[in-house]
Amino acid sequence: QVQFVESGGGLVQSGGSLRLSCAASLEAFDYYAIGWFRQAPGKEREAVSCISSVGGRTYYADSVKGRFTISRDNAKKTVYLQMNSLKPEDPAVYYCAAKWEVVPLTAQALGLLPLSDFASWGPGTQVTVSS
Repeated sequence: QVQFVESGGGLVQSGGSLRLSCAASLEAFDYYAIGWFRQAPGKEREAVSCISSVGGRTYYADSVKGRFTISRDNAKKTVYLQMNSLKPEDPAVYYCAAKWEVVPLTAQALGLLPLSDFASWGPGTQVTVSS
Protein backbone atom coordinates (compact mmCIF):
# COMPACT_ATOMS: atom_id res chain seq x y z
CA GLN A 1 0.00 0.00 0.00
CA VAL A 2 1.26 3.45 -0.93
CA GLN A 3 1.34 6.09 1.78
CA PHE A 4 1.75 9.83 1.31
CA VAL A 5 2.97 12.93 3.07
CA GLU A 6 1.97 16.30 1.66
CA SER A 7 4.05 19.46 2.11
CA GLY A 8 4.46 22.95 0.71
CA GLY A 9 1.33 24.58 2.02
CA GLY A 10 1.34 27.94 3.72
CA LEU A 11 0.09 31.51 3.64
CA VAL A 12 0.30 33.41 0.38
CA GLN A 13 -1.19 36.61 -0.94
CA SER A 14 -3.90 36.52 -3.54
CA GLY A 15 -2.25 36.16 -6.93
CA GLY A 16 0.74 34.41 -5.45
CA SER A 17 2.07 30.90 -5.98
CA LEU A 18 2.77 27.77 -3.99
CA ARG A 19 4.20 24.41 -4.95
CA LEU A 20 2.80 21.42 -3.11
CA SER A 21 4.64 18.12 -2.92
CA CYS A 22 3.26 14.68 -2.23
CA ALA A 23 5.95 12.19 -1.27
CA ALA A 24 5.12 8.50 -1.36
CA SER A 25 6.62 5.64 0.57
CA LEU A 26 6.75 1.97 -0.35
CA GLU A 27 7.00 0.35 -3.75
CA ALA A 28 4.91 0.30 -6.94
CA PHE A 29 4.44 4.07 -6.96
CA ASP A 30 4.55 4.16 -10.75
CA TYR A 31 1.52 1.87 -11.02
CA TYR A 32 -0.76 4.44 -9.42
CA ALA A 33 -2.66 7.43 -10.69
CA ILE A 34 -2.25 10.22 -8.14
CA GLY A 35 -4.84 12.83 -7.36
CA TRP A 36 -4.78 16.14 -5.54
CA PHE A 37 -7.91 17.02 -3.62
CA ARG A 38 -8.95 19.85 -1.33
CA GLN A 39 -11.44 20.43 1.41
CA ALA A 40 -12.43 23.82 2.74
CA PRO A 41 -14.24 24.22 6.07
CA GLY A 42 -17.88 23.28 5.77
CA LYS A 43 -17.47 21.94 2.25
CA GLU A 44 -17.09 18.50 0.75
CA ARG A 45 -13.74 17.23 -0.43
CA GLU A 46 -13.31 17.86 -4.12
CA ALA A 47 -10.93 16.75 -6.81
CA VAL A 48 -8.47 19.37 -7.98
CA SER A 49 -6.19 17.50 -10.36
CA CYS A 50 -5.07 14.01 -11.23
CA ILE A 51 -2.21 12.46 -13.18
CA SER A 52 -1.98 9.00 -14.66
CA SER A 53 0.69 6.52 -13.62
CA VAL A 54 2.60 6.92 -16.87
CA GLY A 55 2.04 8.86 -20.05
CA GLY A 56 1.46 12.21 -18.40
CA ARG A 57 -2.31 12.27 -18.83
CA THR A 58 -3.80 14.90 -16.58
CA TYR A 59 -7.15 16.15 -15.37
CA TYR A 60 -7.93 19.56 -13.88
CA ALA A 61 -11.08 20.84 -12.25
CA ASP A 62 -12.53 23.80 -14.14
CA SER A 63 -11.88 26.04 -11.14
CA VAL A 64 -8.10 25.55 -11.38
CA LYS A 65 -7.58 24.96 -15.09
CA GLY A 66 -4.90 27.26 -16.46
CA ARG A 67 -3.61 28.12 -12.99
CA PHE A 68 -2.51 24.79 -11.49
CA THR A 69 -0.11 22.24 -12.97
CA ILE A 70 0.31 18.68 -11.77
CA SER A 71 3.45 16.69 -12.43
CA ARG A 72 5.18 13.61 -11.09
CA ASP A 73 8.67 12.23 -10.73
CA ASN A 74 8.38 8.47 -10.47
CA ALA A 75 12.08 8.12 -9.62
CA LYS A 76 11.56 10.32 -6.56
CA LYS A 77 8.08 8.90 -5.88
CA THR A 78 6.74 12.41 -5.67
CA VAL A 79 3.84 14.28 -7.22
CA TYR A 80 3.78 18.06 -7.39
CA LEU A 81 1.03 20.64 -7.69
CA GLN A 82 2.22 24.03 -8.89
CA MET A 83 -0.42 26.57 -7.95
CA ASN A 84 -0.23 29.99 -9.58
CA SER A 85 -2.56 32.99 -9.47
CA LEU A 86 -4.05 31.80 -6.19
CA LYS A 87 -7.50 33.15 -5.46
CA PRO A 88 -9.48 33.73 -2.27
CA GLU A 89 -11.57 30.62 -3.12
CA ASP A 90 -8.51 28.33 -3.17
CA PRO A 91 -7.81 28.04 0.60
CA ALA A 92 -8.32 24.54 1.89
CA VAL A 93 -6.49 21.54 3.20
CA TYR A 94 -4.94 19.87 0.19
CA TYR A 95 -4.58 16.09 0.11
CA CYS A 96 -3.13 13.55 -2.24
CA ALA A 97 -4.26 9.99 -2.72
CA ALA A 98 -3.68 7.10 -5.08
CA LYS A 99 -5.61 4.85 -7.38
CA TRP A 100 -4.12 1.65 -8.80
CA GLU A 101 -4.18 1.71 -12.60
CA VAL A 102 -4.43 -1.53 -14.54
CA VAL A 103 -3.79 0.57 -17.64
CA PRO A 104 -3.10 4.32 -17.72
CA LEU A 105 -6.40 6.20 -17.80
CA THR A 106 -7.31 8.91 -20.23
CA ALA A 107 -7.64 12.48 -19.03
CA GLN A 108 -11.42 12.22 -19.32
CA ALA A 109 -11.51 9.02 -17.30
CA LEU A 110 -9.31 10.57 -14.61
CA GLY A 111 -11.84 13.35 -14.24
CA LEU A 112 -14.71 10.90 -13.76
CA LEU A 113 -13.12 8.91 -10.94
CA PRO A 114 -15.07 9.08 -7.69
CA LEU A 115 -13.19 9.96 -4.52
CA SER A 116 -14.02 6.51 -3.21
CA ASP A 117 -11.70 5.02 -5.85
CA PHE A 118 -8.72 6.66 -4.17
CA ALA A 119 -6.89 5.32 -1.15
CA SER A 120 -3.89 5.97 1.05
CA TRP A 121 -4.89 9.53 1.81
CA GLY A 122 -2.16 11.71 3.27
CA PRO A 123 -2.72 13.97 6.31
CA GLY A 124 -2.97 17.07 4.10
CA THR A 125 -1.30 20.46 3.94
CA GLN A 126 -3.05 23.76 4.64
CA VAL A 127 -3.17 26.46 1.99
CA THR A 128 -4.26 29.93 3.06
CA VAL A 129 -4.69 32.89 0.72
CA SER A 130 -4.84 36.44 2.01
CA SER A 131 -6.62 39.12 0.04
